[in-house]
Amino acid sequence: MHQYIVDQDYAAYTSQQHALWRYVMRVQMAALQNKAHASYLEGLIKTGIAVDAIPSMEEMNHKLAQIGWAAVAVDGFIPPNAFMEFQAYQVLVIASDIRTIEHILYTPAPDIIHEAAGHAPIIANPEYAEYLRRFGEIGSKAISSAQDVALYEAIRALSILKENPDAPQQAIEKAEKEVLRIQDSITELSEMAQIRNLHWWTVEYGLIGTLDNPKIYGAGLLSSLGESMSCLKNDVEKIPYSIAAAQQNFDITKPQPQLYVTPDFAHLSMVLEEFANKMAIRKGGLSGVKKLIQSESLGTVELSTGIQISGVFSRVIYDNDGKIWYVQTRGKTALASRNKELIAHGTSYHSDGFGSPVGKLKGINLAIEDMYPSDLEAYGIYEGKDVVLDFAGGIQVKGTIITGVRNLQGKIQLISFRNCTVTYRDEILFQPEWGVYDMAVGKRVLSAYAGPADPHSFLNVGNKSPLKTPEKNYLYRTLPLYDYYQAVRNYRELGTIDIGSLQEIFVQIQAYYPEEWLLLLELYELVKDKDSRFADTIHNYLQSIASNPVFEKLIRQGLRLI
Repeated sequence: MHQYIVDQDYAAYTSQQHALWRYVMRVQMAALQNKAHASYLEGLIKTGIAVDAIPSMEEMNHKLAQIGWAAVAVDGFIPPNAFMEFQAYQVLVIASDIRTIEHILYTPAPDIIHEAAGHAPIIANPEYAEYLRRFGEIGSKAISSAQDVALYEAIRALSILKENPDAPQQAIEKAEKEVLRIQDSITELSEMAQIRNLHWWTVEYGLIGTLDNPKIYGAGLLSSLGESMSCLKNDVEKIPYSIAAAQQNFDITKPQPQLYVTPDFAHLSMVLEEFANKMAIRKGGLSGVKKLIQSESLGTVELSTGIQISGVFSRVIYDNDGKIWYVQTRGKTALASRNKELIAHGTSYHSDGFGSPVGKLKGINLAIEDMYPSDLEAYGIYEGKDVVLDFAGGIQVKGTIITGVRNLQGKIQLISFRNCTVTYRDEILFQPEWGVYDMAVGKRVLSAYAGPADPHSFLNVGNKSPLKTPEKNYLYRTLPLYDYYQAVRNYRELGTIDIGSLQEIFVQIQAYYPEEWLLLLELYELVKDKDSRFADTIHNYLQSIASNPVFEKLIRQGLRLI
C-alpha cells in the first residue's frame, strides 16, 4: 500500500489556499446546520478538522487514532481496489492537493476539502465507520475487468486536466471523449464497477432519513458548495437505497440527477451483505474463475480444502454442466492457506505459472480431500509410490509421490510428484523435464477474488498510474497576491490591524487583480467593525464585481456569513 502514499507538503500550501479552505468550511458549516446528518458537525471536532486552516495529516491522525482510524496523503485518484483496501485497514486516503479557486463550487478531482472535510467527520459515527471498514474489506476483493483499469486511467487523466488552470480546452475535450468512449464500450458491469457504484451512491453521494426529509452524509455532497445547496431540492430525484443502485452508473463531471436515500446506516450494511452474497468471493465456481481470467489481473482461487492459488489466471477446463476440472495461472504464482503463504511455495518457486486438476477421481465417489490415511494408502496415494490419478474431467496425473501438505483439519491440500506427466486428453499440461509437480487438492472452487491471499507474496501489486498530478504553475506576477493574503491572515490571527496597510492592499487589488473577490471578503471581515467608511468602500466594490455571474453567488454567500 505504501506505493500510493505521498508526503503532505504542508508548507507548500499558499495563503490563498488556506483562505479558500476557510471560505468553503465556513459556508458549508452554516449551510449544513439543518441539512447534514447530526454526526457530521460533531465529527469535525472529533477528527481534528479546523475551520481556519487546511488540516495537517499529523494533527488529523492524533485525533483519528482515538476512534481507531488513521489517514494518509495520496496523489489524486488511486485504483479502486487499493482505495478500498486502505478502508479495510481503517485508513482514510486523502488527496493532499486542494481545488483551484476557479473550481471552488465543485471539483472533478479528489482534493483535501472533499477527502478531509467530507469523508473524515462521518466516521466518528460508529455504525457508519463499521460500514466503511466492511465495505473496504469486501470491495477490495471485487474483481475488475480490463476495461475498468482503462476507465480508471481515463478518469484520472480527465480529473487532473480539469483541475489544471494551464490545461488547454482541447486536451480536456479529448479526455472527456475518451472517458465516454470507454464507458460506452462496457456492455457488462464487473463486480468492481458495481461495488464502485454502491460506494458512489452511499459514501460519496448518500442521503439518509426519509424520502421527504433526508439529510446529507455523502462526502461528495458535504464538500460541494454547489450540490450541497441543490441536492435536497425536488428536481433531484430521491430513490430508496437498495441493491439496484449497483447498476446505476454516474458521471463524476456533472451534478447527479438522482440520489439514493437510506433509512439508517444499518441498512447500508444490509445491502452490502446482500451484494457480497452475489460476489465470486462467496460463490466461487466457474463464473468466479472466468471473472478472474477476464480481469487479466492478479487474483486468488480458494479450493474446498482451503488451499489458495494466487496469480494471473489464464485458463479453466470445465464440462457442459459448468463443473471445473482444471485451473491454470501464468507467471508468478503463490500458494497459501488461511491467507498465509505455504513455506517454499512463493512466487520465486512458482515463477512460471501453476496448474492443477479440480474435482474427484474417475469412478471413486470419495474425494481425495475426504480420504483417511488408510484410504489414501489403499488407492496408492502414498509417499514413494508410483501412481496414476485419473480425474473425472479427463485430467491425468502420472508420477511418483514425494510428499503432501495437510491443513489443520487434517485434509490433504497439496501433493508433490517427481517424474510427473499431466495430460488432458492428448494435450500435455506438465512434463517431467519441468521439475517437481505440485498438485493442489480440492473437489470444488469455493471462492474467487481479486488480489493475493497473502499480501506478502506479491510486492507493489496494483495498477498505480504512471500519470502524476503536475504542480500548478503560479505566474510570477501573481506572487504578491499571496503576500497580501498572508498579511490579512496575520492580522486576523493577531487580532490587531493596520488600516493604512490594508488600504494599500485594497488599492493593489483594484489595480492588478480586478476579479479578486475572496481576499476582498477577508479584508471586509477585518475592517467591518473597525472602520465603517473603509468597510463601505470594500462592500461597494464587492457589489460591483458581483454583477459578474461567475462571482455573484460566492460573494453573496461570503457577505451573508460576515
